Amino acid sequence: MKYHNKKVYCDGMTFDSKKEAQRYHELLMLQQSGHIQSLKRQVPFELIPEQREPETIDSKGRHKRGRLLERKVMYFADFAYFDNDLMEYVVEDVKGFKTPEYKLKRKLMLYMHNIRIKET
Repeated sequence: MKYHNKKVYCDGMTFDSKKEAQRYHELLMLQQSGHIQSLKRQVPFELIPEQREPETIDSKGRHKRGRLLERKVMYFADFAYFDNDLMEYVVEDVKGFKTPEYKLKRKLMLYMHNIRIKET
């Protein structure tokens, strides 16, 4: 449980908060009316790739991956869809509280993918 939000189970899906579940239903209605399309939940974006030691070649000439030094950094958007009215791809996050980690990931999304996150 983060920041006093309780998980919500609705239509066979789990949402992190009531606000996120409500927004999902709003987006479904927008999709049914043709305003948006291709609605997806929990869409992954890689912000920083994994980092490894250089690869080596063993005695039989086979390539061996280097040891993992740092895991990749990911951002999971609550929703992503194409807005037919604005003619653009939208990445949306339902926010109650903006953590320092989220703020950094929001900046990395803009820098790495040229995507501004819509906060609702």
